[in-house]
Amino acid sequence: MDPRIYDVPGDNSWCPGCGNFPILEALKRALAELETDPKDLVLVSGIGQAAKTPHYFRSHFFNGLHGRALPVATAIQAANPGLRVLCIGGDGDMYGEGGNHFLHAVRRNPRLTHLVHNNMVYGLTKGQASPTSPVGFVTPIQVEGVQAEPFNPLAVALSLGASFVARVFCGDGEMMNRVLVEAIRHEGYALVDLLQPCVSFNRIHTYRWFREHTVPLPEDHDPSDRKQALLRALETDPCPVGIFYRETRRVFHRTLAPYEENEEPLHARRRDPGKLRAFLERYR
Repeated sequence: MDPRIYDVPGDNSWCPGCGNFPILEALKRALAELETDPKDLVLVSGIGQAAKTPHYFRSHFFNGLHGRALPVATAIQAANPGLRVLCIGGDGDMYGEGGNHFLHAVRRNPRLTHLVHNNMVYGLTKGQASPTSPVGFVTPIQVEGVQAEPFNPLAVALSLGASFVARVFCGDGEMMNRVLVEAIRHEGYALVDLLQPCVSFNRIHTYRWFREHTVPLPEDHDPSDRKQALLRALETDPCPVGIFYRETRRVFHRTLAPYEENEEPLHARRRDPGKLRAFLERYR
């Protein structure tokens, strides 16, 4: 399938050189490789520069509140398991405002792909420190440098039992495409932490910096070994990239009562107002 099937006309508001551009193109290539029809695809996002990704994508999309994309994505997937659901946002949107939802999405294991554009700064609101900013990182708000230890999303996801965990650098198109294909294909919750530069508000973590401070996971890394994956996730410099862990287990919507004896998607089922009225009458 031609990746251009997902293109939409119009201007793009990202800064020239932004890491969001190669991520957008890699995502289109991955979905095209998986022959995903735009009508079967839903992109869900919150607020932020990364959360604008669905605006530049020909598909269904839901653009909601800051930090609140994961509950919506989980509900969409549960109501119509036949859809391919991608939840997209930045490190502030997903690990900061959306941190609580991130924790519980991992626990539930919905069948969705969670793509987090991690540039270690708030780009839309002009350069404040984000949850993943390193200690000492100076911003117009943190003028003496960040004091808190950075949030480690991979270690948290692995400790909570995530069924797919990966990290890639957006400057490595080949690895990014391969990992995105595997994440989207995964039957369960798949986290991909996408390291990317913010060319306007983070002059430290540049394309060059990421190339010099990331390293592929070793060839003998076993992605079925959670303990090994967790130890790798705790390594920081150089920062490992690749698929840390994956397993197959029951997905969220199959734990719900409506699907115990009926595989038909919720959105396709016929409603019976009479049953609802009878139910309400019992509590009058």
